[in-house]
Amino acid sequence: MTSPADTNNGFHVRLRDVSKSYDDGATRHDVLKRIDLDVAAGELVALLGPSGSGKSTLLNIIAGIDAPDSGTIEVGGHDLSGLTERGRTLLRRHDIGFIFQFYNLVPTLTVLENVLLPLELTGRRDAAAAHALLDRVGLGTRARAFPEELSGGEQQRIAIARALAHEPQLVLADEPTGNLDSTTGARVLDLLTDLVRERRAAMVIATHSRDVVDRAHRVLTIHDGTIVTGT
Repeated sequence: MTSPADTNNGFHVRLRDVSKSYDDGATRHDVLKRIDLDVAAGELVALLGPSGSGKSTLLNIIAGIDAPDSGTIEVGGHDLSGLTERGRTLLRRHDIGFIFQFYNLVPTLTVLENVLLPLELTGRRDAAAAHALLDRVGLGTRARAFPEELSGGEQQRIAIARALAHEPQLVLADEPTGNLDSTTGARVLDLLTDLVRERRAAMVIATHSRDVVDRAHRVLTIHDGTIVTGT
């Protein structure tokens, strides 16, 4: 595990007393239970836990994709409960990069167009920056390919490049190396940790990877919706 980041200033995430449940017919499932969490600028937090423990739900709530039943979420100085749906969309568009577990690439766009998409949404079309990211994830030669022509691991690398294209201040990643071989996974982790160091981005990675744990500033374990350990 690496040394902790400087937590005194910059973009940050703060959750207080956050709970979330879902109803499944007559059964209520408590997915998150009174979660408190702080993530500072320049800090990489690894989030461990078995499937169904609440990791993905927690990432979605931090991103403003899902709303908690109770509690407060502050992201980059913005109280998410005080933002409209459009306000949350704009926050994600400008400040948050989300790496989904199942890629979520646009099938009708080429690899390059998928990576350019977040730049275009912010009024930029920096093809050189997109190409540079594709080179960094080892897919510079596949810019004109479509997602269906790529392997699962290649699609994941494109999803990572797309999430980083607009230089977000917060990166949320759901098993970003789960579909990658060890060599490619290490390369992607180099890119993510470089982002934390160079841009002082905050990052939360839901993972089962020992390599991610070894690079994190803090490691948290979530079990049955509660953070039970942290280092």
